Amino acid sequence: MESTGGPYLNTAAVTSPVGIARLLQMTFGCTTFSLVAHQGGFSAAYGTFCMFVWTFCFAITVFIITCEFTHLHSCLSISWGNFTAAFAMLATLMSVTAAVIYPLYFVQLGCYPIGCEVRDFRIAASVFAGLLFVAYAAEVFFTRAKPGQVTSYMATVSGLLKIVQAFVACIIFGALVNDSQYSKYVATQWCVAVYSFCFVVTVVVVAFSVTGKTALLWFPFERSVVVYTLGAVLLYVSAAVIWPVFCFDSKYGSPRRPGACAKGKCPWDSQLVVAIFTYVNLLLYVVDLAYSQRIRFISHL
Repeated sequence: MESTGGPYLNTAAVTSPVGIARLLQMTFGCTTFSLVAHQGGFSAAYGTFCMFVWTFCFAITVFIITCEFTHLHSCLSISWGNFTAAFAMLATLMSVTAAVIYPLYFVQLGCYPIGCEVRDFRIAASVFAGLLFVAYAAEVFFTRAKPGQVTSYMATVSGLLKIVQAFVACIIFGALVNDSQYSKYVATQWCVAVYSFCFVVTVVVVAFSVTGKTALLWFPFERSVVVYTLGAVLLYVSAAVIWPVFCFDSKYGSPRRPGACAKGKCPWDSQLVVAIFTYVNLLLYVVDLAYSQRIRFISHL
C-alpha cells in the first residue's frame, strides 16, 4: 500500500530555524493571551489592542505553520514568500507595541489594589509578550534578503520598510484623530493629504506584492515603486517643513505645551506625536529609496 503521509508533509516547516521561530511564536503568543485572559486581565482600548495583537498573530502563525507543513500554501493564489515576509514584519511591529503598552498600563510593583496574584500574572504576561516580539524579530532576521540575492520583494529591505512605513502612518493617523486640530489650516490639511496618499499607495504596493499580481500590470512594477518612493520622499519633506511651522510657530500655534492642557486630551501633544513620526517616516522613505536602487526580486516566490 502506498504511504499517504511522509512525502506529503514538509518537516522543514518545523525543524528549520524559521520553523522553530514560528513554533516559539505560537507558544509565546498562546501563553501571553492565556495569562491575560485567565487572571491578568485587561481593560480600555489599550488592553483590547494588546489582546487583539496576540490573538491575531497567534491565529495567522498557526495558519502559516499548517500551510507550510502540509504544503497547502501551494494551493493558494498568493505569493507565499511575500505574504510570510510581510506578516513577520507586521507582527514584529505589533508585538513590540503590545509588549510596551501592556506593562506600561497594567503592570505595577505593588500588590494594592489588584492583588499579588493578578500582579504576578501581568508580569508573566509581559515577559512572554517580550519573548514573542523576539521570536517574530528572529523570523524577520532569518528570512530577510541577503545582498545580491534574488528573492521575493517583501523580504528585501525595501519591502520590509514598506510595512514599517504603513505602520508609522497608522500611528500618525491615530494622533491626528485625537484632537490634533489639523483642519485649522489648509497647510496642515495638505500634510494630512500627504500622509493619506503615501499610506494608500504603500498599502497598494504591499497588496500587489502579496497577491503576486505584479506581472499583470501594464507598467514595470519595480521602476514604478522606485519613482513612487522618490515622490513620497518629496511629499514628506514638504510635510516635515509645513507641519511644525503651523503647529509650533508662535504665529500659528504654540511653541510650548500649554499649561492648561489636560493630560491625554491636549492637541499640542497630538501635534508633537505627528511631527515626530513625520520625521521618522521621512527617514524610512529616504532609506527605502537608497536600498531600492540595489535590490533584485521576483514576485511569484
